[in-house]
Amino acid sequence: MRKTVFVERLLVKKRPTQADVARVANVSQAMVSYVLNGNTFVSFPAETRQRILNAIDQLGYQPNRTARSLRTNKTLTIAAIIPDITNPFYPAFERGIQDVADERGYDVITYNTDGLAEKERKSIQSMLEGRVDGLVAVLFHTRASDLFPLLDHNIPVIRLEATQKAAGSRPLDNIYLDNVAAARSAVTHLVGKGHERIGMLAGQGGPTRFRINGYRDALRSRGLPFEPDLLQAGDFNDQGGYQAMRALLALTPRPTAVFAANDLMALGAYLAIREAGLHIPHDVAVVGFDNIPTSRLVSPPLTTVDQFQHRVGQRAAEMLLERLNGAAPPKGRSEEQPHELIVRGSV
Repeated sequence: MRKTVFVERLLVKKRPTQADVARVANVSQAMVSYVLNGNTFVSFPAETRQRILNAIDQLGYQPNRTARSLRTNKTLTIAAIIPDITNPFYPAFERGIQDVADERGYDVITYNTDGLAEKERKSIQSMLEGRVDGLVAVLFHTRASDLFPLLDHNIPVIRLEATQKAAGSRPLDNIYLDNVAAARSAVTHLVGKGHERIGMLAGQGGPTRFRINGYRDALRSRGLPFEPDLLQAGDFNDQGGYQAMRALLALTPRPTAVFAANDLMALGAYLAIREAGLHIPHDVAVVGFDNIPTSRLVSPPLTTVDQFQHRVGQRAAEMLLERLNGAAPPKGRSEEQPHELIVRGSV
């Protein structure tokens, strides 16, 4: 009865504290702190933990993040730099980061750079002003040395890279996809289907040159020549793919298959092919890259390279939190992520 009255008065009069949670749960305040901070080094009965969680719910207790930040000298916020929030690849990547951050009690700030060098620079400068504890970044123009000031301020960085980077002496971590191998597998599949005149819709910046290298490797390995006219560049979006595909279709003879540097470009190619009165895959086969959700919804469903962007985002966040918690090695790490060619009706 006395505990019920205490709870009712507390809910009316003031914001609950850790001490209030401890009193309702009949445990020490230190034990409440262990539960709130996810401390795994102190063990106690599951029933005690549940009693604390019930008290938190009963009181509507919310941790004071400002006080915790002052106490730990951490903002409990991490940042993600991405080139284009409208590209469906990046929301899935960001969601993976967010899921892990939420589990560990961190907020996420996202910076969209449009793939521009100046916006990348400004984003990094913002972090040097003390707004975040760590960074997960997809950078098109920023070099490793440009990130050293962050490391010097104990702000760890995880980069999503287009190829393997050597692990240096500084604690700068890389998570990467072998874009050369992934592109090679896509184009090799087209060659295996009997295509000999294969075009490529190349993006600009980012992983472009590695995907071009994979395209050329696949042709070379099957004894097919590289023809510069069959390589058309455009922006990494549907309009860029549409324009580049139109240029390929104007060639004589036109290609019988095309590899697009990402799925948005492939979807632009779909429109250009249909406007030309041609059919996929009978007249032109199409392979994309990224396996965005739309790729399986178009007709015919798009064959594409899946690089598991949600899982990559999760792993990048895990690597970052390992750094923040002192569980990572002193030197930088370089960790490869898997890819898989998803074969559908467009080839």
